[in-house]
Amino acid sequence: MTLHKEGYKTTAIAITLFVVLNYLSYTLIGGTASHVILFVTGIASFLAINFFRSPKRHFVVQDGAIVAPADGKIVVIEEVFEPEILKRKVLQVSIFMSPLNVHINWYPVGGLIKFSTHQHGNHKRAYLPKSSTENERSSVIIETKNGVEILARQIAGAMARRVVCYAEEGETIKQSEQMGFIKFGSRVDLFLPIGTQIDVKLKEKTTGGQTIIGWLK
Repeated sequence: MTLHKEGYKTTAIAITLFVVLNYLSYTLIGGTASHVILFVTGIASFLAINFFRSPKRHFVVQDGAIVAPADGKIVVIEEVFEPEILKRKVLQVSIFMSPLNVHINWYPVGGLIKFSTHQHGNHKRAYLPKSSTENERSSVIIETKNGVEILARQIAGAMARRVVCYAEEGETIKQSEQMGFIKFGSRVDLFLPIGTQIDVKLKEKTTGGQTIIGWLK
């Protein structure tokens, strides 16, 4: 298993605490209590390392396709008015990521980064509708080679405390390249043009960089 670069510091701290706590418990406490501490700290360390895993997978790159930006479950497919950036009616598709999912985010389409911003905010549960405009988030507008604009938004959840976005305005990116990382439970929203063909359904599981969300017209 490969470790993502965003997890180097966290996993180093987790492993250090694991070693120190268990050394002290066996030295100063011993007995059953030290075995309990070993078990608990072992599980915690495993979860920390597992969270920052970076799987090897074959990514989909196809003109016109909108590829899932994250591993998770489809929780929203609906027409909405996006008031913050696009300020127009769009089709929203949202993917909720549990703490057990891979938390790397990928670009759903290739093109030019026309806009990128990070906003601080609340840390409400990511599946709530208001999390899209009230939680900590990063928003990126990608313009495809055909001039279609797509807004991708990374949203921190109740457990998440940091949203990392690699997008820089003016750069050209490829479909399924890494867009960023969200630490500990979160959501990704896609805001697509009205009329976009959607190939997924509510509660359907997605695999980032592989599942085709739909097709641009």
